[in-house]
Amino acid sequence: MLTRPEFCLMLATAVTRAGRPAMSILEYIKATWSELTRSHENLATMAVDPKIHPADGRWPVYVPAHEDLAQVEKQLRGQMKSSDLQKVDIRRLPEDPKQIREQGLLYLPKPYVVPGGRFNEMYGWDSFFIQMGLIRDGQITMARNMADNFLYEIRGYGKILNANRTYYLTRSQPPFLTQMLLAVYGVLRDRNWLESSVDAIEKYYNYWTTEPHLTPETGLSRYFDLGEGPAPEVVSSELDRKGLTDYDLIKRFYRTHHVSDYDVTQYYDASTDQLTPQFYKGDRSMRESGFDPSNRFGPFSADIIHYNPVCLNSLLYLMETQTAEILDILARHQPAQEWRNRAQSRAEKINRSMWDDTHGMYFDYDFVHKRMRQYPYLTTFYPL
Repeated sequence: MLTRPEFCLMLATAVTRAGRPAMSILEYIKATWSELTRSHENLATMAVDPKIHPADGRWPVYVPAHEDLAQVEKQLRGQMKSSDLQKVDIRRLPEDPKQIREQGLLYLPKPYVVPGGRFNEMYGWDSFFIQMGLIRDGQITMARNMADNFLYEIRGYGKILNANRTYYLTRSQPPFLTQMLLAVYGVLRDRNWLESSVDAIEKYYNYWTTEPHLTPETGLSRYFDLGEGPAPEVVSSELDRKGLTDYDLIKRFYRTHHVSDYDVTQYYDASTDQLTPQFYKGDRSMRESGFDPSNRFGPFSADIIHYNPVCLNSLLYLMETQTAEILDILARHQPAQEWRNRAQSRAEKINRSMWDDTHGMYFDYDFVHKRMRQYPYLTTFYPL
C-alpha cells in the first residue's frame, strides 16, 4: 500500500517520464481510486491496527449499540472469505465508550476511499476533499457512500469521527457534512435521500453548538475532545528512532525552551517533569481541529481549548446557511429561515470578535483573555 510520500513519488513519475507526460495527473488520480478503496471484502486487513495488540489474535470490529449484530454478521459472511472472517471479532459497542477494553475498528456499512495507501480508516475532513475528487471524476456512487457513512457515524457513534477507530470516539473533525450532502444532491437530485439526512444534520450541529464545544461567553464554538489523558495512538505508535513518543519530546521542549504564548504551568509540571491533564485535553482537541501540528495556538497548539477558532465558526456559519438551503429544497421554509437567522447571528459574532481591521485579517479569539491571537494563518480566509 502507498504511503503519502510514495504517492507523491509515483505521481511525479506518472507526470514526467523521459521529459514528457506519461499520463495526465487527472488520469493518474482516476486510476488510483480503486487502490484507495476499502470495503467489507478486505475487512480482515482493515481491522489490523499496528497500534494495538489483540489478546486472542482476532481483531475487534465494533458495531453501534442500536445495530442488529446478527444481521451485520450475516452480511459479512456473504462478502468475506470464511478464513478472513475468522480473523475478526464482531462486537457490539458499549453504550459508554469508557467500557471498551480492547480498541478496534468501527463498522461502516459502505465502501469508502482513504487519504493514502497506508490508511484503512475513513477520516473526517479528509473525506470532504476526497469526495470533491470523486464527483469531479464521475465516481458518484462512491461519493454518496462517503456521505452515507458519515450519516451512519452520526446516528450510530454520535458524530462524524476523526476516523472510524474506537480511540477516535471522543472527537470529530472540521464539519463539512452539508457541503458533502449538497454536492451529491447536485448530481443525483434525490430529494428523498436529502430529506432523510436532516435528522443527522441537526444531531451533528448540536454536537458543535452545545457545551463543552459551545462557549457561552461568546456564543461561538471551539474544538474540544471529550476524552481524558494521553491520546492512545500517540502512546502506542508515534515513536522516534530512540523510541520516544511525541509526549517525551514535548516534555524535553518545555524543559529547554521559554514559552511566552501561554502560561506553561497549565500544561507542564516542571517539578515532576510531567505533562498535565490539561495538556492532554489540548493535545486531543488540537487533533479534532485537523491542524496538527502547528503553532497556531502556541507551541503544540496546547492552548486550543481557550479559543473560538476562525475555521470552525466559519464552517458552522456555512453549515447553517446550507442547512437552510436544504430545507428550502424540501419546501420547509419556516425552519429554513430559523437556520438563516442562526447564520446571521454567528456572522455578527465572528466579525465582532475575530476581525482585526488594522491587519485586515480574521484571527482566532481567546475568550479567556478576551483578545485575538494575532497569528497569521491560512484560516483568515475562511470567512471569505
